Amino acid sequence: MSTRTDAPTRREQILREAARLFAERGFHGVGVDEIGAAVGISGPGLYRHFAGKDAMLAELLVGISGRLYDGGRKRVAEAAGDPERLLGALIDGHIDFALDDRALITLHDRELDRLRDSDRKLVRQLQRQYVELWVGVVRELYPAVAEAEVRGAVHAVFGLLNSTPHLGSYGSGLPGRAATETLLRRLAHGAFASLAPLAGR
Repeated sequence: MSTRTDAPTRREQILREAARLFAERGFHGVGVDEIGAAVGISGPGLYRHFAGKDAMLAELLVGISGRLYDGGRKRVAEAAGDPERLLGALIDGHIDFALDDRALITLHDRELDRLRDSDRKLVRQLQRQYVELWVGVVRELYPAVAEAEVRGAVHAVFGLLNSTPHLGSYGSGLPGRAATETLLRRLAHGAFASLAPLAGR
């Protein structure tokens, strides 16, 4: 969603509003009619695009997991042989997601168990593959650090970056987007830099 620069399709508009409403009020707290009203069509009209709310939730959660992984693979290809540059690109890409798609982070935390088994397994598989991209890059930068510690650092940085739904809205508890982006970037790079002393143990 946040990676597109052209006008969203009707299907993407529906997904965006569904994500927002599900995040605000919970999956069971939102009706099809309300999602339709948010995009200016009748509730039954949504069934021309989706079989129902379950299908919307699955597309949102499987979709963002796939986009993160595909984006990570693209960055790996573009920065091959330069792990420091690649780590910076991975961090920047995840920050964009964490700032622009906060509703999807909330959805994942609250509603993942509502997916049917096959969709939930696909989400988990894509997430594992995404994690492995990061682990591989960080191990290139810090080859003397144990894999378990590298993996722990990667998950800790994800936890840091994915905390954005808890930061409030811009102008209240959250500074402007640019300032928040800069802060998250510094914190993420600092977390990985803390691995350096472990290499000399």
